[in-house]
Amino acid sequence: MDQTLLLVGLIVAAAVGMLATIGIMRRQRHQAEQEAAGTVDRPLGISTEGMKRCPACGFGNLVTDDTCASCGAHLPR
Repeated sequence: MDQTLLLVGLIVAAAVGMLATIGIMRRQRHQAEQEAAGTVDRPLGISTEGMKRCPACGFGNLVTDDTCASCGAHLPR
């Protein structure tokens, strides 16, 4: 009886481990497919409110800046 209970416990633990491994592999495959398709959702958004882009390098600068903080180019008003 004691050995049977141990065997059942080992089988259940192995099954849970296999299910967890399959779940992790499916999630990784799904993420790889999204990255390949270019449809990855990023957890953090980037706000450009109150900023203006540099026409030379594309860096986001404050609306009060006259020159780009990255490349030094003059920014449009």
